[in-house]
Amino acid sequence: MTWLQALILGIVQGFTEFLPVSSSGHLIIGREILGVGVDENVTFEVLVHAATVLSTLTVFWKEIVQLLAKFFKFEWNEETQYICKILFSMIPVLIVGVFFKDQVEAIFGEGLVLVGCMLLVTALLLALTRFVRFKENKPLTFGRAFLIGCAQAVAVLPGLSRSGSTIATGLLSGVRKEEVAQFSFLMVIIPILGEAFLDLVGGDFSFAQSGLSLPAILCGFFSAYVCGVLACRFMINIVKKANLAWFAIYCAVIGIVAIIFGIVC
Repeated sequence: MTWLQALILGIVQGFTEFLPVSSSGHLIIGREILGVGVDENVTFEVLVHAATVLSTLTVFWKEIVQLLAKFFKFEWNEETQYICKILFSMIPVLIVGVFFKDQVEAIFGEGLVLVGCMLLVTALLLALTRFVRFKENKPLTFGRAFLIGCAQAVAVLPGLSRSGSTIATGLLSGVRKEEVAQFSFLMVIIPILGEAFLDLVGGDFSFAQSGLSLPAILCGFFSAYVCGVLACRFMINIVKKANLAWFAIYCAVIGIVAIIFGIVC
């Protein structure tokens, strides 16, 4: 992977991790277009996902510090309940990631046709937030947090947007728009770090074996980080307006193109 390829893929990852258009699907499409090898891709995905986690920490650092400060008072306050809801929401993705990840990958794979189909599903979910009337301003209960967590677990399929699925599920369940984006972005921090740790101990993450050069590593990481910060802040404002229709159209178009390209090629 050249530094230019890493720069392009880092930009793609940074923007699409927070926008509801599927970062994994776009990375697969980008890898196919740029001709990046699979071994390079595994290590690179871990690298750029770590960069987007850092983006989340950068954008929400004040909220995170406040949550942790109140949490370690060991009182059943709002902040402690919020962190417990985040942990509760991670149960579905933990079960899928630990026990069924290999089976899911074996059954579905990650071809362009699958990515295209899942992008169409993402488009449908986003369109529902626009055209289905739902009762707003409901509190983020443990039940709704778990439901959003189930959406995150299903989004392990490449092309099905994690942020799109969780945000759409939160909006459709009536959670306040101000809470949905923040909860969606914070709930993914531990799963991403956990997956990176499993790849590290499992030997899948290795700079030496991937052949990534230092310029490629730096370009990929910092482009993903910078674009992630911009996309995260942008998405928070978009969710407050609950206007995801344009992302639905985009996902539908890219999904159809990916399906056609996958069948033809």
